[in-house]
Amino acid sequence: QVQLVESGGGLVQAGGSLRLSCAASGRIFSINAMGWYRQAPGNQRELVATITRGGSTNYADSVKGRFLISRDDAKNTVYLQMNSLKPEDTAVYYCNADIRRTYWSYEYDYWGQGTQVTVSS
Repeated sequence: QVQLVESGGGLVQAGGSLRLSCAASGRIFSINAMGWYRQAPGNQRELVATITRGGSTNYADSVKGRFLISRDDAKNTVYLQMNSLKPEDTAVYYCNADIRRTYWSYEYDYWGQGTQVTVSS
């Protein structure tokens, strides 16, 4: 089995910072793209940022210049540094990873359980 476990969420005032972490564990041969998504109440889940195995990144326009995604392949971990947080960043943040469990297997999409980020005004 493969698990993605997020950590680092919490309550912060507007203008503050948080750092999210997501560690993948289990039987893993390789991890391709990793990313963060978020879902606010009443809204659909939306992309926040992604990072490829080669380090190429992509960000939602709403977080460009404020959030930074990075990864540590030795630890099978992806991070999201969130700065200058705004109340509209309040959401449950989900980690995502495209993982091959063995050399012979296909790549599958895995999700974490989510971590709450709340930004107060």
